[in-house]
Amino acid sequence: MNAFKGTGVALVTPFYDDYLIDFDSLKRLIDHVVSGGADYLVVLGTTGEAATLTATEKKQVLKACLEYNAGRVPVVLGIGGNNTHAVVNEIKNTDFYGIAALLSVSPYYNKPTQAGIIAHYTAIADASPVPVILYNIPGRTMSNMTAATTLHLSHHPNIIGMKEASGNLEQCMQIAADMPKDFLLLSGDDLMTKVILSIGGHGVISVLANAFPERFKKLTHGTPEESLQATFSLLPINGLMYQEGNPVGIKNLLFHLSILSTDQVRLPMLSASLELSKQIKTAIQN
Repeated sequence: MNAFKGTGVALVTPFYDDYLIDFDSLKRLIDHVVSGGADYLVVLGTTGEAATLTATEKKQVLKACLEYNAGRVPVVLGIGGNNTHAVVNEIKNTDFYGIAALLSVSPYYNKPTQAGIIAHYTAIADASPVPVILYNIPGRTMSNMTAATTLHLSHHPNIIGMKEASGNLEQCMQIAADMPKDFLLLSGDDLMTKVILSIGGHGVISVLANAFPERFKKLTHGTPEESLQATFSLLPINGLMYQEGNPVGIKNLLFHLSILSTDQVRLPMLSASLELSKQIKTAIQN
């Protein structure tokens, strides 16, 4: 479980202006975050725009990430959806060689009951050849996983943790109070990381760590004062990351840092507006 404590980076998938995958930028990004102290990589999640990649492109991105990472840190693969049967089939047809764990988002759009969420994750965990990390993000799924649901699932032998992005601190505290000792509570919100750590959590799966892995190393592994200062340093930039949707902001930030060659995203997302781009550039210059 120690492999997933600290900072996991929810990697973006770089594109050229013609929307094709920019593998050169992907390699540059992986080198940047690994050398900066990231503890593990999360590939093909929401930030990686998995929803707009073809099945062939997903395989290409995963293969490239494994090659560029070269075993330096663990790799977590994102596979999720609102069709349980389809998710299970995708798991069964995926080569998990080199993959340390699976991150799977709670079913979106369907708005299942808590019993339905439990049944969904049980099917996934039973089918997965690697440990499963749950992912609760009601702002996207329109369905919250309650603390009781998370705690119920925490006892499945193949479910090892939860990425919690509900923003509900009381819910996170309820999970932390009663979760098994070997269960991981991970922040899904960069600015909540220090708070999650303070109640017994174990780290973060981060968007901003694409750009600032060194700050997140201090946030998750530093002294209390280093952790607090690293958190405060994110305040001017964090809100801009989501002003026009994720990963619009982080891709624009990475472009300004010359890590990505463009800030292109795929429709229905649009690249950062001129105004947002100016605000991001100003924020990183101050």
